[in-house]
Amino acid sequence: MKKTTLGVIVGNRGFFPSHLCEGGRKTILKVLAEEGIEVVILPETDNAFGSVESLQEARKCGDLFKKHREDIDGILVTLPNFGDERAIANTIRFSGLDVPVLVHAFSDDAKRMTIADRRDSFCGKMSACNNLYQYGIAYSLTDLHTVNPESDSFRHDLRQFSACCRVVKGIRKARIGAIGARPQAFKTVRFSEKLFELSGISVETLDLFELMGWANKLSASDAPVKAKLDQIRSYTKTDGIPEESLDKMARMGVAIDNWISEAELDATAIQCWTALEEFYGIVPCTLMSMMSNKLMASACETDIAGTVSMYALQLASQTPSALLDWNNNYGNDPDKCVVFHCSNLPKDVFAEQKMDYQEIIAGTVGKENTFGTIVGRMKDSPFTFCRVSTDDFNGEIQAYVGEGKLTNDLLNTFGGFGVAQVPNLQDLLRFICDNGFEHHVAFNLSTYAEGIAEAMDKYLGWSVYHHE
Repeated sequence: MKKTTLGVIVGNRGFFPSHLCEGGRKTILKVLAEEGIEVVILPETDNAFGSVESLQEARKCGDLFKKHREDIDGILVTLPNFGDERAIANTIRFSGLDVPVLVHAFSDDAKRMTIADRRDSFCGKMSACNNLYQYGIAYSLTDLHTVNPESDSFRHDLRQFSACCRVVKGIRKARIGAIGARPQAFKTVRFSEKLFELSGISVETLDLFELMGWANKLSASDAPVKAKLDQIRSYTKTDGIPEESLDKMARMGVAIDNWISEAELDATAIQCWTALEEFYGIVPCTLMSMMSNKLMASACETDIAGTVSMYALQLASQTPSALLDWNNNYGNDPDKCVVFHCSNLPKDVFAEQKMDYQEIIAGTVGKENTFGTIVGRMKDSPFTFCRVSTDDFNGEIQAYVGEGKLTNDLLNTFGGFGVAQVPNLQDLLRFICDNGFEHHVAFNLSTYAEGIAEAMDKYLGWSVYHHE
């Protein structure tokens, strides 16, 4: 996992004793280290233990952050005492960074409120936020107004903020590959490439004809094809799968890998039916599953917005994402539903899985042309769901995000599937339908809805509904 790096500003106001900055700095750095977060901070020998109060100190800290601008994912402002609001805002302005900012304030001890130990961070946090607001600097807040950095509450804040930072940084430079046109029957996956570009998301296209041409030029004896075939066999159970189908998968996998490398892509969406089945003879689901499992998110049905949804979840959790259908009711339980795809889900989301043929498309193009799905039941697990969409009528990107859990309720079906339980699910489904969202939704077996919603709303400027 890539570690998050935060620029840390220790706010100070000279009316307060310097030991507050000394102890506060040590505590905050201890917690950040325990959470696996790297820091860029003024040396302890600068001013009052590396804190920032004056214009000159703000300039020095800003220059330090500017020097590490490629490394810094976000900024943490911590207030061991009231802090100087001007210096905090100036530091961020001088740094030139456009990254998420978390404002934290230490709690006072009601038994230690003399001039020797009183912090007044409770009050100072409001002044710091007021100045950041005036400067036009977006910022995030801890769940509690003041909080002990060693508490579970603040550690939760840090984890969600780190996820927020990863999402913002990754989305603003994302490169998504679209392989093939969208399936003719699926107008639901249409999107605005221009709106995505405004948020830093570039879409590169590849004609399916070119991909099949490259794959057909390869030979089973080529070293990269042999290596890919070995990867497929070690990735999933291939009992009963024809050798010809496995060979076609390996050759197509090499062709896709080559294009991803040349185009420097972060994720892909692929036209998975029915041209590949009719004219090449496989489904690409296993290849897509393998890519998603290696944190190269790959969505089916050329759903670029679905890929962005998967990628956002992946950035937050640093674990694989899946794209599913909100598919069926589950009995009469209003908060449960069946989630399903046919499927290209990454291996890590399954309780168990194997390679099979695509039962739905087989009825049209023949079973022999549809080998390559990854099928099985998803793990019982908490999850975060997310859907990104482009609203062309209002000229904005919209999204919804929330959390639920996959259950072990009885279900006998095919493809990749699970039973999902979401609080107030009927309200969510009404929101989806009222606002014209697609039936596809991205799942990730983690709980980062809070950080993702903050990233998309506050820092990316999207219209976001956080379902709770």
